[in-house]
Amino acid sequence: MILSIISAIANNNEIGRRNELLWDLPIDMKHFKEITTGHPIIMGQKTFESIGRPLPNRRNIVITLDETFKKDGVEIVYSIDEMDLLLKNTMKENEEAFIIGGGQIYKLFIYKADKLYITHVNAEFSDADTYFPIIDTNKWEKISEDKHSRDEKNIYDCNFVVYKKML
Repeated sequence: MILSIISAIANNNEIGRRNELLWDLPIDMKHFKEITTGHPIIMGQKTFESIGRPLPNRRNIVITLDETFKKDGVEIVYSIDEMDLLLKNTMKENEEAFIIGGGQIYKLFIYKADKLYITHVNAEFSDADTYFPIIDTNKWEKISEDKHSRDEKNIYDCNFVVYKKML
């Protein structure tokens, strides 16, 4: 199994504020959908609650410490070990699963991930309260980059970058 992280991050690694995204970038939402559709997505309970529903055409897995948390259309695990076991028993070696947030979940999984799909958003948000971990360029190699300029629908420049963990 390939474990990947997907996130959009601003210039100072900002990703959110009060459990919401900091921007509305349709190009990034389209990119996210294209990359994750047909794959398992793994998220924390807060991220699931901010989305409000299971995302279609994806296997939705929520990691939570709240043993009373239950939602239709979602598989729930209570630890990293339980998630690892679930994926090991249900996925093939070359299949890819995506960690989609939030901040605490990214911090837990950045060391386990094989790839990072990062949308670098050219903006700064001084009122952010959630951040992505620092991408250590001694551990992560940039393998592709696709640049997009702002336009009438997307108010910020952004780059879609894929990083692969160095062996």
